[in-house]
Amino acid sequence: MNYLSKVVIVLGAILVAMAGAAGADAQTKKRKRTVAQRPVIAIPQGEAEIISQAGNTIVQPVYTTQPSAQPTPTPADVYEQRIRDLNARIKKLESAKPNEYDEKQKRLLLNLDILTRAEQRSESLRKQVFELTEKESTVRTRLDQIDMDSRPEMIARSSTTFTGSMKPEEIREMRTKALESEKRNLQALLVEIVAAKQSVQVSLTRSDELVDRLRTKLEKEIDDALKDEE
Repeated sequence: MNYLSKVVIVLGAILVAMAGAAGADAQTKKRKRTVAQRPVIAIPQGEAEIISQAGNTIVQPVYTTQPSAQPTPTPADVYEQRIRDLNARIKKLESAKPNEYDEKQKRLLLNLDILTRAEQRSESLRKQVFELTEKESTVRTRLDQIDMDSRPEMIARSSTTFTGSMKPEEIREMRTKALESEKRNLQALLVEIVAAKQSVQVSLTRSDELVDRLRTKLEKEIDDALKDEE
């Protein structure tokens, strides 16, 4: 075999090798085109649904709504919330305490004023009873005096001391009539005085009972107020 024949054989081998490499590359490209790569889809939350289409498997994401997670309170947050609640309650109690104190003071002053007025009314009624008693005593004294002056010897004595043109019999008759008229008037006045006195005494008794009840109530309220302040 000469030199030219060797060259031809080498060139043929190279061509065969190049043709085989080209065929393998084409086969690889064909395979790559046949199997399509599907992009990987990131599924946030939920489950994937598998759908088959013409022999190709497609993974399709199914989205589901998940409730938003609430932040878990820390012990420090719970403690601060309790402190705020306690401060709010303390402020509420402090704001209500002066109002309650003022209401108690107003109620005590009102009851004290009622008691004072009731005592003043009792004193006024007591004074009226005293005055009516004095008038009754005066009228009774005068009636006793009229009874004494109406005796025959007293009328006869008064007729002798009278000087004038009138006869003693006329003087005694006039004196007797005057005493009888005065006695009737005083007796009528005495009836009115006694009736008024009895009415005032009844009112005085009721007023004194009211004063006692008011005083007892006020003393109890004062004691309760003092205990609350301790």
